[in-house]
Amino acid sequence: MQRKHYEADHEDYRATVREFLAREIEPHYAKWEEDRLIDRSAWLSAGASGILGLSVPEEYGGAGVTDYRFRNVVFEEIARTATTSFGSGLSVHDDIVIPYVLHLGTEEQKARWLPRMASGEVIGAIAMTEPGAGSDLQGVRTSAVRDGDEWVINGQKTFITNGIHSDFVIVVCRTDPEAGSRGFSLIAVERDTPGFTRGRKLHKVGLAAQDTAELVFENVRVRTDNLLGTEGKGFLHLMENLPLERISIAVSAIVAARAAYEWTKNYVFERKAFGKPIGDLQNTRFALAEMRTEIEVTESHIDRAVLALNAGELTAVDASMSKWWATELQKRVVDRCVQLHGGYGYMMEYPIGRAYVDSRIQTIYGGTTEIMKEIIGRDIAAEFR
Repeated sequence: MQRKHYEADHEDYRATVREFLAREIEPHYAKWEEDRLIDRSAWLSAGASGILGLSVPEEYGGAGVTDYRFRNVVFEEIARTATTSFGSGLSVHDDIVIPYVLHLGTEEQKARWLPRMASGEVIGAIAMTEPGAGSDLQGVRTSAVRDGDEWVINGQKTFITNGIHSDFVIVVCRTDPEAGSRGFSLIAVERDTPGFTRGRKLHKVGLAAQDTAELVFENVRVRTDNLLGTEGKGFLHLMENLPLERISIAVSAIVAARAAYEWTKNYVFERKAFGKPIGDLQNTRFALAEMRTEIEVTESHIDRAVLALNAGELTAVDASMSKWWATELQKRVVDRCVQLHGGYGYMMEYPIGRAYVDSRIQTIYGGTTEIMKEIIGRDIAAEFR
């Protein structure tokens, strides 16, 4: 079925993204995976090629594009090339960190940070998760205490995407321990701030080249004007941005499922067993039929969600539905595609092998499947109260 999701401008941009990946990312990707770190030059190249900071207004050095379908194109091309580690870090920078600065930042903050974020000179991260606080953000213990015209931050964060490379980190801090959910604030901490150190680079199951790290804050002092948004409304600010964060994961999931299906469809009609292509075996045809159906039905849902995001109408509940369904589908599809590849599917030299290890985190970060279902379930129960 022909998708009507894109227009001519999106396809023109696809050519730009495809050429960028072929020139700047694919030739180096195997080494980056082996080194467990993407070279910073990739970020600068992405900025120069118009891949970074699409939503950053032109006056701050970006493209000023608010149509999320252009980001959708980036996801698709990254999935097609199996360069997921690069895409994961890019997504946090573009779909989480930049929007916080755009929506919450003062004019001075935007002028200070956005141009360098759009160029790739400054890499962004958000520090929410702690050793004792994951999905339950109200368990955050990292504190920020006002001292004159400074905040003094103490605490530890873990599982932080872009943790090694990050030059700009939005830290979720408890600024009023007595105020419950109204006691959290978002404070920006920049690289080389005294007391701000990186812990170990974490060795993950998948996404090998995407840097994930522990961050430590020991009496870190930043100016009070590094506060993003309103003091005490950090938790609310996080909730406001979750639809974009979760739809970005949903988009990455469905395009990854589509890429895995396409690789597998081609493979099974090239690979022979019992004297004929394994794609001609009924079991294989049924598997392909089921995957294609599930993918195309989900694509239709995600496409509608992206258009709702563009219109400012995507709710947290709708984003949660998209996130859990698409990521669980991705896991099922990729696992099935590995099976159809046989032994070769377990080899990391094949893109399906990399897709297999990279897919597992999708149902965990950005809110687990269980948390997504709880959000949806609470919304249903609220109809009867």
